[in-house]
Amino acid sequence: MKTLIKSFALALSFAVVTSAATFSEAKPIGRPTHVASYQSAMYTSVDGKLNIALDKQTGGAVDILMKGADGKVLFTQRVGKNESKFRTRLNLSELPDGVYQVEITNGVETKSQSITISTQQPEAPSRQIAVK
Repeated sequence: MKTLIKSFALALSFAVVTSAATFSEAKPIGRPTHVASYQSAMYTSVDGKLNIALDKQTGGAVDILMKGADGKVLFTQRVGKNESKFRTRLNLSELPDGVYQVEITNGVETKSQSITISTQQPEAPSRQIAVK
């Protein structure tokens, strides 16, 4: 009887250890295996376009997102792990006035830049002079 109980306890502990090992993961979800360092620059042009330049190391991916004030993603681009340079020009003239966020992330580090679009209203002259 003692041997039966010992055998049962040993089998039960082996089953618990085996099932716990299958549920655990060697690589956590969401963490990139290789993180690429990057440098980025953003500037606007006179014709209402946003230029984004990105230089990065190969081996890891970098994501570029543009979000509205409500958090809705308006633009997304993934720069693959084998690419080292990325350049793009976004036309902002069709967007309504407001505050937008451009986020660049490699999965660990995130850089965020705020962009404000505002249209200046033409100013009416304060007085008019007419000659008859």
